[in-house]
Amino acid sequence: MGTLRFFKHYIRTPFIALAAVEFLFGIISVYAASYFRFSFYGVDTATIFSDLEVRAFLFAGVILLCMIATGLYQATMREGIFGVLIRLVVSYFLGVVVLAFIFYAVPAFFLGRGVLILSVVFSFATIVLLRIVFFKTDPNIFKRKVLVLGTGKRAATIAELRRKTDQFGFSILGYVHLRGSKDVIDQSKIHKLRMPLKDYCLTHEVDEIVLAIDDRRKGFPVKDLLDCKMSGIEILDLASFFERETGKVRLDQIHPSWFMLSDGFHKSSFQGLAKRVFDLVSGSILLLVTWPFMLFTIIAIKLEDGIKAPVIFGQIRIGEDGRPYKIYKFRSMRVDAEKDGKAQWAVNGDSRITRVGGLIRKARLDELPQIFNVVKGNMSIVGPRPERPEFVVTLSEKIDYFEERHRVKPGITGWAQIRYPYGASDKDALEKLQYDLYYVKNQSLFLDFLILLQTVEVILFGKGSR
Repeated sequence: MGTLRFFKHYIRTPFIALAAVEFLFGIISVYAASYFRFSFYGVDTATIFSDLEVRAFLFAGVILLCMIATGLYQATMREGIFGVLIRLVVSYFLGVVVLAFIFYAVPAFFLGRGVLILSVVFSFATIVLLRIVFFKTDPNIFKRKVLVLGTGKRAATIAELRRKTDQFGFSILGYVHLRGSKDVIDQSKIHKLRMPLKDYCLTHEVDEIVLAIDDRRKGFPVKDLLDCKMSGIEILDLASFFERETGKVRLDQIHPSWFMLSDGFHKSSFQGLAKRVFDLVSGSILLLVTWPFMLFTIIAIKLEDGIKAPVIFGQIRIGEDGRPYKIYKFRSMRVDAEKDGKAQWAVNGDSRITRVGGLIRKARLDELPQIFNVVKGNMSIVGPRPERPEFVVTLSEKIDYFEERHRVKPGITGWAQIRYPYGASDKDALEKLQYDLYYVKNQSLFLDFLILLQTVEVILFGKGSR
């Protein structure tokens, strides 16, 4: 019960339930605010509540989307209740700004200043109380009960997931020893069954068995697993388990056959057309929203480096199907940043970055000219970040499957960008590749929309910039 799958992307069940309840509270808050605002003036209840449904759903929906955008439905958030409060304040500020724009554009949706303020107060207070209860409740109530089949090296990779955020969706009941296998897991966690596997699982209400066997040629319990499967117990291979729980494809757990036999990696003409329409619509909206920031950036660069200093710089990157193209960005480094002609990673405290460059990189304003790459068609709004040809050649030699990230168009933002900090090494490239492969495998407009929303969190809280 730990996760549900929407359009090939896994979402934690507790956060689905939490979002549904908070959305309901948002609707109720509008009704409560309207009643509180007008009942003292003798207005009857029927009149107060008439034609309020759409506006209540609009208020609750906008606030919910802003909460998603600020990372309030992510298991990886570790700031505690104080961090939740900060993000809630930011969410409501963004929500009120968006609602004000909607009210201006479509007056029929107008709530009224008094009702809007009271709705914000009521819903904010109830959500804070709900979040406190949510964090204090039994942490295992929504988790899948998982039994791991195996006690060797592969099983030990699950035991390495020690942080609470890594184990948010599941609870390990134990590890089952198989005859002839070598134990690596702590003996206190190993279960040597005294009954058939199916009976053990039914007795302990096991939801799922994860296959983490080092050598399947030795004592693979085919009949026992078949009995479990036919009794309604889910059976999952280790690579798919990690994909669901960590949002990435663990390269140390897969073989080429996994790519061929697993679901995902689908492409269709309709999907490509829908993606292109999504890019054009999103790109147009971004241009309308960000042009003042672009103008500010241009002025700031000119003031620092002089009126004749270049503002935009172009650089060759590798795009879909390995085709090179020129990417455009606001210049954030000195003009002579690579005067020796050798490509270099950007690092912490990089002396080549200008003062203005440091600010615009932190706020991701340097990426805005790539919107024109999106309109042109050699980039998408969402996709793996494009790499320079020099790095692609080097990394392809060192990292298996690195070139598979080029199966889709590169993006301004991506799954790896919101899940992993800025990378500046081969190790970072490997980690980001695992997230990129998850995106390539599970790409959908739903996932693109989620990534776009969560990119707001990256920008607002400065995650991963360098």
